[in-house]
This record gives sequence, structure tokens and C-alpha cells, in this order.
Amino acid sequence: MTEEDVENLKSNIEIDRKQKDQFFGSGHPQSPIQGSDLSKFKGLNYFPPRYEFRFELELKENKNKTIINIKDTKNQDRILIRWGVFQFKVDGKDCTLHVYKSNHEEERLFIPFRDKTSGKETYGAGRYLDLESDKDQTSDGKWILDFNYAYNPWCAYSDDYACPFVPPENWLDVEIKAGEKNYH
Repeated sequence: MTEEDVENLKSNIEIDRKQKDQFFGSGHPQSPIQGSDLSKFKGLNYFPPRYEFRFELELKENKNKTIINIKDTKNQDRILIRWGVFQFKVDGKDCTLHVYKSNHEEERLFIPFRDKTSGKETYGAGRYLDLESDKDQTSDGKWILDFNYAYNPWCAYSDDYACPFVPPENWLDVEIKAGEKNYH
């Protein structure tokens, strides 16, 4: 990848972040920032964009797609389908993330994860990535796993939301210093 490609990626990340900040601070009824928090909102906190946290990976799809039951922040059950795994390296360490779908017809891949920054620099319960084939897949079928787009679940901003906890199988033993940081 050329230096120009890297700069374009960084520019796209910055545009995405500005749009998200505008939406969160807009007072829109679907924004998790509401009420008195809205007047104090100055934007989300992010790690600087880092190309080394962007991976193009093959999804190793599970032949037998098992169902798991996890709790959310309101102690409700959430059903997810283990769709496959991504394997990659961070700082020379092997990492595996399980990929989920909410049902067999779902197009979007859901990747909740925790890492060594969780509870320190990032939201303690973990962060999420969502991947969609029309924008997160290369022409040769690989998936773009870009942690620069890792986001906090909405329960990080408001107790009004219920968010699935990250399954222990997606707790990474590395620091992912990319994407959103703690809100406060």
C-alpha cells in the first residue's frame, strides 16, 4: 500500500468520526447523547488512526454454526450465531476473534471484543466492529477488519441501552490502540 493510500484511509476515518460526532451532538432522537449530556458533548475520544490496526483477512466460516447465549447489560439473554473466525497478529502475537450474526439471514458480521485497553483507555465492557460485504470486503473476498472503526456500545453513553457483553472467547491479550476511547 502506498503512502497516498494510507493518507486516504486516514482521511476516510477522520470523515467518519466527524459525521459520528455531528450525529451524536445533534439532539437526534436516535442519538445516545440526550438531555443535559447534550450541552456538554464536545465529541468522542479516539486513538489517532493507525494503519497497523487494519487487516485484510479471510473469514474462516464455521461449517457447523453453533448458537451461543450471552447476557446483555440489562441481564437479558441475547442469542448469537458463531459464524466464523478471523485470525491475525498484533505486535507478533496470534489473535483470534469469533464473528457472529444475529440470524442466518443477517448480512452484517458482528465482532464484539475486549483487549488490554478495556477498562483503562477504552470502555470496560469492550467495543464492537460491524462489517458489511458491500463496504468491508475486497474484490478477492477478503474482509477488512479495521480497528480504527471500533466503537463503544451505546450503553457506554446512556443506561437507557442494553448491550451484549463480549463473550470471553473474544477477549484479546493485546492492546488495540485504535478506534474509540472512553467517553468520559
